[in-house]
Amino acid sequence: MPSILLSGPAIELWSVAEAKSFLRAENDDDDTVIASLIAAARSHVEAMTRCALIAQTWCFVLDQWPKDGRIKPGRGPLRALTAARVYDSAGSATTIDAGTFVIDKAGGVIASSEWALPAPGRPSAGIELDVEIGFGTAATDVPDVLRHAVRTLVAHWYENRGLIAIGQTVAIMPASVSAMIASYRVPAL
Repeated sequence: MPSILLSGPAIELWSVAEAKSFLRAENDDDDTVIASLIAAARSHVEAMTRCALIAQTWCFVLDQWPKDGRIKPGRGPLRALTAARVYDSAGSATTIDAGTFVIDKAGGVIASSEWALPAPGRPSAGIELDVEIGFGTAATDVPDVLRHAVRTLVAHWYENRGLIAIGQTVAIMPASVSAMIASYRVPAL
């Protein structure tokens, strides 16, 4: 199911000062680079696990309602359905009350009886669901192992940011980070 990021996380898992302490970086020359690495590492861990670490809002697009009335966005953890829209053949949106849906946070499913929902009037992208996903709004809401995976990835990328000599290889993601996120990985279908 296609998705569009509507609003990203309000904070990062680690401040630049915290990352610098972990990296043992003493000067301020690399603050911008370190801030970029923190955001990139968080984004990479999110892509590998299909989990939003810090709360963010995504728009999921469907062509039609599933026959069983159960929508599994494919990203998680599911926090809330904030808006739902169905488009008619002219492209006009009709808002559906979010209370029509049942949110199964544990199962990561948005459910409703198909008969209770208006059919989209266009054959593709006729339904949009704005969904809040993520472990929480604070860095401490994120499981420690995922926070540490981000920090370890920042350190790996920071230490290996120069040009690589011919014949030398550096893993994009160290095995230790892969191991840390393994239990949170959700396969994409």
